[in-house]
Amino acid sequence: MSRIQMGQYPPARQTIVHMSDPHLVAGGEQLYGIIPVVENLRAALDQLAAMKMQPSAVVFTGDLTDLGEPDAYRRLRELVEPAVEALGATLCWVPGNHDERDAMRVGLLDEAPSLAPIDRVWNLDGLRLIGLDTSVPGFHHGELSHEQLAWLDAELRQPAERGTVIALHHPPIPTPQPMFDLLELRDQHLLADVLRGRDVRAILGGHLHYSAHGTFHGIPVSVSAATCYTMNLAMPQRAVNGMTGGQSFQVLHVYDDTIVHSVVPLGDHTTFDTFDDAFITRMEELTPEERVEAFSRKR
Repeated sequence: MSRIQMGQYPPARQTIVHMSDPHLVAGGEQLYGIIPVVENLRAALDQLAAMKMQPSAVVFTGDLTDLGEPDAYRRLRELVEPAVEALGATLCWVPGNHDERDAMRVGLLDEAPSLAPIDRVWNLDGLRLIGLDTSVPGFHHGELSHEQLAWLDAELRQPAERGTVIALHHPPIPTPQPMFDLLELRDQHLLADVLRGRDVRAILGGHLHYSAHGTFHGIPVSVSAATCYTMNLAMPQRAVNGMTGGQSFQVLHVYDDTIVHSVVPLGDHTTFDTFDDAFITRMEELTPEERVEAFSRKR
């Protein structure tokens, strides 16, 4: 990766990988008998390794398993932990509506079983990452209790050195797809009251099974599509349903003044043109003016 500043911005201060909704099931079985969720997640992790990045964190925003089965969490951990450790990154688990808090605590966090919310804070070189548990035991919609909001409020009273990113499963943005809004994060105005005027730079979500971007009271919201299956948005809205393609994850490039969210599609797609290392090195050795002549001027 080039570390020479070729444009107006210096290299990103750090990168964060955002994956969501692997939906693993016990026994390593296919989801619904047709979706190879283990193979899809493994492909995502292999693709991430091939990108030769050094992310500070890999964040999973929920629906880690499909039914909250202990064996599914065990398989998820065996697959993901070595891959993230090889990257030298912090692994951040956030629960979703398909997860079960007690089994997740035992299987992923080495904690005693409990139905209490799984809320966490990580310090990523001065950038604060807060994982919020929006799951509701026994239901698929999302909520944040008054106790959780009070905890979040207390945490945000002290600004972080490089600001805050919040990761949760149910994204606080509207969805145009019928029925999805029945399973949204409820009472979003209460979350807005806590976040208003604070140092939150971005909100990461999952749940929708397609990539989406919006704002929540001025805060950018980025939804990462699932690694298991996605929603076929090419169909009429009232007919939208799951499809076996289109899986992806996202990479956040964190700068001092902005965060850039990029979608990385899964799959072995044909690459028809590249800039090899020798070409990039030659460009780095030029002056800014020479680079404009060599690369920007039309021929």
